[in-house]
Amino acid sequence: MTRVLLTGGNGFVASHVLAVLLEREYSVVVTVRSEEKAIWVAHAHPSYGKDRLDFAIVEDIRKPDAFDKAVISDPPFEAVIHTASPYHYMVTDNQHDMLDPAIEETKAILSAICKSAPRVKRVVITSAFAAIVDTFRTEHYTYSEKDWNPVTLDYARAAPLGGYRGSKTLAERAAWDFIQDQCVNFTLTTLQPPPIIGPIAQHLDSLEDINESNRRLRDLALGVYKVKKLGPVPVPLWVDVRDVALAHVLCVEKPEASGLRFFLTAGPYSSRQLAEIIYQHFPQLRDKLPSGDELQDAEIPADGDIFGFDNSRSKEVLGLTYRSLEPCVVETVQSILNQM
Repeated sequence: MTRVLLTGGNGFVASHVLAVLLEREYSVVVTVRSEEKAIWVAHAHPSYGKDRLDFAIVEDIRKPDAFDKAVISDPPFEAVIHTASPYHYMVTDNQHDMLDPAIEETKAILSAICKSAPRVKRVVITSAFAAIVDTFRTEHYTYSEKDWNPVTLDYARAAPLGGYRGSKTLAERAAWDFIQDQCVNFTLTTLQPPPIIGPIAQHLDSLEDINESNRRLRDLALGVYKVKKLGPVPVPLWVDVRDVALAHVLCVEKPEASGLRFFLTAGPYSSRQLAEIIYQHFPQLRDKLPSGDELQDAEIPADGDIFGFDNSRSKEVLGLTYRSLEPCVVETVQSILNQM
């Protein structure tokens, strides 16, 4: 039975990765930041004993030795899936709140594997479309894994949205640099999804803690956009969290995925589509939803058409078949309503 270390275990993506790993008969150790979070994850999977699901407490992922103990296991780990990274825009200091955690934790886990986990052969890291997209482009362009965001450290420190984009880009570059510069026994694979939506699988103290990409759906269900203008989505590409989760595990299983980046996307979407799908499937929410002229600015804007995409590598190498938007929205909104 293959043993896998999964970081960020109470997070949105990791919760779904964990479900796939357990379903496919892996033995998993999940890193969480507290005993309380470990209890919640265990509670979501009550049928598994410690041989299949165990935990390592990593309180501060920014410390250079954060993962030194977590990577030590008996039986030893053969793969590591690293999903832990900040994804939110409510920051006061880009360097402290976004850049340092993402970059330093990436270096920390790779260093720990090198020092203390010699049996690890595969490392998979969750990056993001933010590490691919060039936000300064103004013309249509077809993005793929070959592209890199040209963001600089100075821009990432100063620009309002530069922290997140810079953290993803610079952390991923740090990972590839580490592989090139260090003597390692494992291969690296990175994944670049755009905004990820999908059902809530992890424990939330409240809907305020929902992942960033699902907030628009939450706010539509709560009636926020009856009083606040529903504009276009910031990035008009999306992917279902369950496809992202499966992709992580397939990268562990498929040797041909080693050493590659994978741009994961199901394609374009708009705020209008989200509102209309909810309107169709949730009659009880119709009086909370914008309609008619209120949806006028909710389409993909003209300048949003610049986001072409090529996701062929993920289909050809990993064999992914992407879920469609309508069932994803329905299942996600239902999971949000279940939290109310």
